[in-house]
Amino acid sequence: MSDTILEVCGLQKRYPAFILQDVSFCLQRGRIMGFIGRNGAGKTTTLKSILGLVHPDGGEIRYFGIDFAAHEEEIKQQIGYAAGGVSYYQRRRIREIAAVTASFYSQWDDAAYRRHLQRFQLEESKRLLELSEGMKVKFHLALALSHHARLLILDEPTSGLDPVSREELLEIFLELAEEGVSILFSTHITSDLEKCADDIAYIQKGRLLAVKPIGEFQNDYRLLVREGPLSSEQEALVLGRCRQKAGDTLLIRREDAGRFAGMPCRQPELEEIMVHLEKEGAEQ
Repeated sequence: MSDTILEVCGLQKRYPAFILQDVSFCLQRGRIMGFIGRNGAGKTTTLKSILGLVHPDGGEIRYFGIDFAAHEEEIKQQIGYAAGGVSYYQRRRIREIAAVTASFYSQWDDAAYRRHLQRFQLEESKRLLELSEGMKVKFHLALALSHHARLLILDEPTSGLDPVSREELLEIFLELAEEGVSILFSTHITSDLEKCADDIAYIQKGRLLAVKPIGEFQNDYRLLVREGPLSSEQEALVLGRCRQKAGDTLLIRREDAGRFAGMPCRQPELEEIMVHLEKEGAEQ
């Protein structure tokens, strides 16, 4: 059996004011991939395209070695999907929504569902509108986890969660990955990825800038504090800069660090890389 759970090749989606350009990546069994980029970069469009929620204009999508377009119904039985900040049937009780959801999945496991309800401290008698935004995310995740999905695709799952609830969720992700479940999730909270992700996919303006293990991605860059003016040669190597009280911070590639002798230099955190690369006028 192949360890490749999801394979996306040359995915394209065109809108009047936005184009998703040749997005390609693979997700392996038991690995967690974080999908990052600023608002409007193409994260949600990518996730909806690979789920068939919007129709792509080009590219191929394969799950478990099977073509998605030809086997969509079969494949979706093995996928769990949840999106933060999205809630339907607000006046329905939890038990009613769960009953409808269960009817769509041949592998629905009511015992697993009830374990997740207990773990997330969800009361079946409550209506969806009575839940906080964080509890709504937990409920949607409980549904996604209750039919033995081999892959979870999650769009901003930690949005609206308090720090303790986020930590609990990340621990669940790690447990699932140990059991062989693969997870692809988008987030703006990059510190969450540093705690649990194996791989990173970074999208900017509709195209992927990097897909690689998170440690390798961070090690590609160095962050330094500017001391004094830069030469024209040094300026050309700066990928992005941020103004700080203690002095401008500059993002450069690791192999260029020797050109900035004497300036304090370190490996940046994921958020620092993203912020510097997204600064207006940053060079890639």
